Amino acid sequence: MFKFFENLVDPYCDYPETDTPPTKLWPFLWDYSQPFKRVFWVAGIMSIVVATVEIFLIGYMGRIVDILGGEPAQVWAEHGTELILMALFILLLRPALQAFDVLLLNNTILPNFGTLIRYRSHKHVLRQSVGWFENDFAGRIANRIMQTPPAAGEAVFQVFDAITFSIAYFVGAAILLSDSDPRLVLPMLGWLVLYALLVRWTMVRVGPASKRASDARSQVTGRVVDAYTNIHSVKLFAHDEREMEYAKEAIEYSRTTFRDEMRIYTIMDIMLVTLNGLLIVAVVGWAIWLWMQGAASVGVVAAATALTLRLNAMTGWIMWALTTFFRQLGVVAEGMETIAQPITLVDSKGAQPLAMQDGKVEIQSLSHHYGRGAGGLDAISLTIQPGEKIGLIGRSGAGKSTLVKLLLRFYDAEAGRILIDGQDIAGVTQDSLRDKIGMVQQDSSLLHRSVRENILYGRPDATEEQMLDAARKAEAHDFVMDLQDPEGRSGYDAQVGERGVKLSGGQRQRITLARVMLKDAPILLLDEATSALDSEVEAAIQETLYGLMEGKTVIAIAHRLSTIARMDRILVLDGGHIVEEGTHAELLTQDGLYASFWARQSGGFLNADEVAE
Repeated sequence: MFKFFENLVDPYCDYPETDTPPTKLWPFLWDYSQPFKRVFWVAGIMSIVVATVEIFLIGYMGRIVDILGGEPAQVWAEHGTELILMALFILLLRPALQAFDVLLLNNTILPNFGTLIRYRSHKHVLRQSVGWFENDFAGRIANRIMQTPPAAGEAVFQVFDAITFSIAYFVGAAILLSDSDPRLVLPMLGWLVLYALLVRWTMVRVGPASKRASDARSQVTGRVVDAYTNIHSVKLFAHDEREMEYAKEAIEYSRTTFRDEMRIYTIMDIMLVTLNGLLIVAVVGWAIWLWMQGAASVGVVAAATALTLRLNAMTGWIMWALTTFFRQLGVVAEGMETIAQPITLVDSKGAQPLAMQDGKVEIQSLSHHYGRGAGGLDAISLTIQPGEKIGLIGRSGAGKSTLVKLLLRFYDAEAGRILIDGQDIAGVTQDSLRDKIGMVQQDSSLLHRSVRENILYGRPDATEEQMLDAARKAEAHDFVMDLQDPEGRSGYDAQVGERGVKLSGGQRQRITLARVMLKDAPILLLDEATSALDSEVEAAIQETLYGLMEGKTVIAIAHRLSTIARMDRILVLDGGHIVEEGTHAELLTQDGLYASFWARQSGGFLNADEVAE
């Protein structure tokens, strides 16, 4: 039974992906709700049915009070069958209806609706560009991905569990009272108007207050995660107190916004108790007055009393449900600031996979300044022949990393273009482009998974022997075999920690090298590939790297000039321009920037910040 309801909607079903999701709240929720349309209709109908049954039972209680006025034997003779049927209805049919309603809400909608939103939101966010991620806290992005789905699910749950039910209940209560005596409806209608005004007052305030509180919570998460992610820097500079002050500012703002939200609920509760008192006195008092006038039976008074007491109990729940509904909508609205952002870096219409042939790279009048008008690259042109090895050096900010990011199409160039084997990379699919490029970065962060999974990330379909061979070539196998994590997993099964924190910088770099070696892409980008290695290990890996470069088109960024001295050609970038190019020997004879870098290095390092103009 549970499986039937749990599988009514597949949260992972196919759907039309869009680069520009709805940015308004209701269209956003409507878009995500499409697989649930039929379920929502049935849930709405069942909510009305359940409310109708509850009203019917209260009305029937009044009838029982009236029919019990006669002799017991006569009452049983005249109404025994009716009472037995009513008992069977209460014992069998009512639980079945209630179970159907609850199963739809608890087992079909709640688990699957939140899962659908989380899955699709994560998929959408993963498609965002590297630049998009660089402009926000990873913690805040993750927080919004995690808190939006349950908030949306809770909002939908309240629609059917409380809002639809309560509307049907109020309508049914009015019909029941008017059927007993139309005048009993008047005090209830007056109360309903005042109750609606209180609801409106609360909703107008609780939505914005909830959004502010949700924003504040995300800010706290972002700052806390930022500190944890950079815990080495925090400890290195002994800034625990500084980080606490930084976090306290956000925590205090979160407390203030939550306090303001709670004030609204307190005022609401006080006003609600007062209104409910008016409801009980007005309806029950009027029913008693009608009975005293002979215009109403004792059963009518009993039904009116039961109904108002039930409404008194329900109104707090309904108000809570409504505030929860709008509060959760506030959370969804805050999450949409991340989830509903359009994808700006997309494959062009009709983009085809990159057809790699020789690995020739052509850069034509390429400019990119990150929208600032300065920095980055400025109209550079360059041709790298198939299999050619290019070394790239320059001061910090000269444009080296920008060139690599544009080649990987982490950004779209502001001007100019890049061709690979004659194909503009802006016109091929991003995945196919990056599949043909291997890169070793200076920041060799790893996934918080096993060593094996990290190496296989380069080529998931590789065999175990191929994976081990790559690890040996990267001089990683020996230290990996000695690894053991706190859970007792060892060797290639050992977990490396977040961003590989459980390993040394040199160990992380060697696993990163193994991953790229396993990928074996025809174009190779090296950004300080051996910077984290000691001289002995670097010497061992250097020959492996040169072996890896064979037959590949290579661009290597380095401050340690000895690592690129054997390149076919070396480019010197300065101020976004190529100011020198040639072999190591040719550049030394030019007595320019490269020669000054070489003269000022110590042990092969380029101290770029100390190089004078």
